[in-house]
Amino acid sequence: MGRAGRYWKWIAGSLFIVLLMGAWIWYSPDLMALKQRVAPFTHHPAVIAGLVVLMGLTLAVGLPGSIGLWLIAPFYPPLVATAMLTLGSVAGALGGYQLAARTSARWQPKGLTLRVMQMLQARSDLLTQCALRVLPGFPHAVINFAAGLSRISLSGFLLAAALGLTVKWGVYSSAIYGALEAIEEEDALQFDVLLPLLALTMLLLAGAWFKRRSQAAPKR
Repeated sequence: MGRAGRYWKWIAGSLFIVLLMGAWIWYSPDLMALKQRVAPFTHHPAVIAGLVVLMGLTLAVGLPGSIGLWLIAPFYPPLVATAMLTLGSVAGALGGYQLAARTSARWQPKGLTLRVMQMLQARSDLLTQCALRVLPGFPHAVINFAAGLSRISLSGFLLAAALGLTVKWGVYSSAIYGALEAIEEEDALQFDVLLPLLALTMLLLAGAWFKRRSQAAPKR
């Protein structure tokens, strides 16, 4: 398959993910029923704190951030969900960084972790790190571990994580919560519902392209 063919394959795959997510939200009565059942408990301080801590722990040990996303985004307004997701993710980023830094002598990174590690060693400025956080396709645990193994500046790492993840989680939270609100109101074609989905599509396309370029880059 040529370069153009691979590029269109990434585009098709990214669009499929968005369509699949939208269809799952629109036609998931179980999720709607669950949202209605848990709504009375979502604003309890212990529940909010527990979800943030859970998100931090899962990311610190290398589990995907989507676990926390689906426990938070459907049940809280976008601003609240974004704040919770970002706080949990930054805590998880710090945990993953420290874990990798303390075990670096016994760690032999491979695959995407090695490539991201090499990228950060060559260029770890704020813009590059924010791009890695914003663009889908780069597992947050990989970035955290690669940064810890490279021992890049911790302050810059945490600032980039906070900025990039605020943007990313804001788009995801708005798309998920807006879609669920549209289901309840039986009006799925609202502009404020479609706009986050369009933004998510662009992020997925950009992330797929960026990840493909990183994987195709020659090893040093």
